[in-house]
Amino acid sequence: MAERFIQSIERAADVLELFLQTNKELSVKEMSEKLGLSKSTVHGIIKTLEFRGYLRQNPDDLKYGLGMKLFELGNRVSSQFDLVKMARPIIQKLVDQLKETVHLVVFERDEVIYVEKMEGPGALRIYSQIGKKAPIHCTGVGKAILAFQEEKEMERLLSTADIEPFTNYTITDKEDIKKHLQTVREQGYAIDDEEIELGLKCVAAPIFNQYGKVIAAISCASPKMRLDDTKLSEVITEIKQAAAKISEGLGYNH
Repeated sequence: MAERFIQSIERAADVLELFLQTNKELSVKEMSEKLGLSKSTVHGIIKTLEFRGYLRQNPDDLKYGLGMKLFELGNRVSSQFDLVKMARPIIQKLVDQLKETVHLVVFERDEVIYVEKMEGPGALRIYSQIGKKAPIHCTGVGKAILAFQEEKEMERLLSTADIEPFTNYTITDKEDIKKHLQTVREQGYAIDDEEIELGLKCVAAPIFNQYGKVIAAISCASPKMRLDDTKLSEVITEIKQAAAKISEGLGYNH
């Protein structure tokens, strides 16, 4: 079935993309002529974009330029790419050493999103994929992020999260989750022991920015049968060290 696009959103994107062609501010009339749309249509789009912070109006000549909201979004994208670029060689070293799958996630707008995944030899076909959201309550990366939130923020995130069971091992009682997260915080890492997928065990650690705020997490996922006590201890050590190294690269000084 053919894709269906929303015309009003396409037109809003067209307005914003006009500024890729010029460094100058533009009037409603100029945008109308460039887009081949009526001034009234363009005016409505512009006022909506201005209200949301994507455009700003110059009070002297009433022309429009790009707003700070785009600058904010651009910085978010840039920081994510910088994080992935910096973390990639660390992830590759982990995969080479542990021979297991390693993930990197970011925490954005209350969501945990996979942004990098490198598979080790003999990797299982598992839940994760780049761009996919990770449940915050039952994945190693989600719990590593959730455990290091301020208490009020943790409560808010738990109150809005969809605490659904993925397996019989998924913790779904919020009080039990909070007790579990306290342990995660004390030990500095999280373990997902078949909570999202049977047969899968995952070790994760949080990544902090220069302000000491957790913004991401890194994890190693493995078939549970391959993680005996010796291998588990190795994975925990290496994941915590990798997370610390990435955090230091972001300016974190604990």
